[in-house]
Amino acid sequence: MSKFVVREVSCADAKQLPLFGSVILHGDALGGLRRLPSDSVQCVVTSPPYWGLRDYNVEGQIGLEESLPQYLNRLVAVFNEVRRVLRFDGLLWLNIGDGYTSGNRGWRAPDKKNPARAMSTRPDTPEGLKPKDLLGVPWRLAFALQQDGWYLRSDIIWNKPNAMPESVKDRPTRSHEYIFLFSKAEQYYYDHEAVQEVNGGGKRRNRRTVWDVNTMPFPDAHFATFPPALIEPCVLAGSRTGDHVLDPFFGSGTVGVVCQNLQRNYVGVELHPEYVAMATRRLADNERRLRQQPRLIA
Repeated sequence: MSKFVVREVSCADAKQLPLFGSVILHGDALGGLRRLPSDSVQCVVTSPPYWGLRDYNVEGQIGLEESLPQYLNRLVAVFNEVRRVLRFDGLLWLNIGDGYTSGNRGWRAPDKKNPARAMSTRPDTPEGLKPKDLLGVPWRLAFALQQDGWYLRSDIIWNKPNAMPESVKDRPTRSHEYIFLFSKAEQYYYDHEAVQEVNGGGKRRNRRTVWDVNTMPFPDAHFATFPPALIEPCVLAGSRTGDHVLDPFFGSGTVGVVCQNLQRNYVGVELHPEYVAMATRRLADNERRLRQQPRLIA
């Protein structure tokens, strides 16, 4: 694998970008993906912005579409381009959360236990749903991608033992999200041995579909970030040393950090300039840390 080099590349340039080493593309997901060669990445691990959850205050953002179908259609278009970029035997690991209808309120009050939950703008309740309905976004998206040609191979429950409390009295507190495993083709690369679990008797077994992973805040970010422990099995099972792993919604760069630690190349696409700068600093710091670690001599 090549040495760490941050290449911050604008997505405004239409010229296709040859892949060598790791790269961060600054721009929207669809524009960034169009700059990448076909069949160039082995694995994709990503978490797109959830619908109606947060305003990132950047033009072109995904997540504040006026209707749920518009949101789903935008993501289907993005992942259609992801499929072009993915190798024939590659995998897509997609984390997506759910939400509730707004009751046609154009705002959301802060939760007493989670003040950051407040929003000054929210989409209307989708047609056919009622106030307080669970939206069902993860499965709506999974079925839309399946219809678009992806092979839907597994639904994984990300159980959060330290889930954020909610001030609700009429339903259980949500403490999980979904990770969907998709493949581009019927046959694909999946290293099951790399992600085996140890059962209560100390024997190794195939990984199960419920993953207990604590959430982990990243000090520089004021938004939710992937826990590295959630990403690691995706990267290990879906790629080999030196492969390229893509995250088209790069955020603070956690997928890149995991790739550095596991000796993979990463390709990140990020729209928000502050997050591009944040990820660049974080990845440079992590690379310095890795280089300072003592090497084992056989």
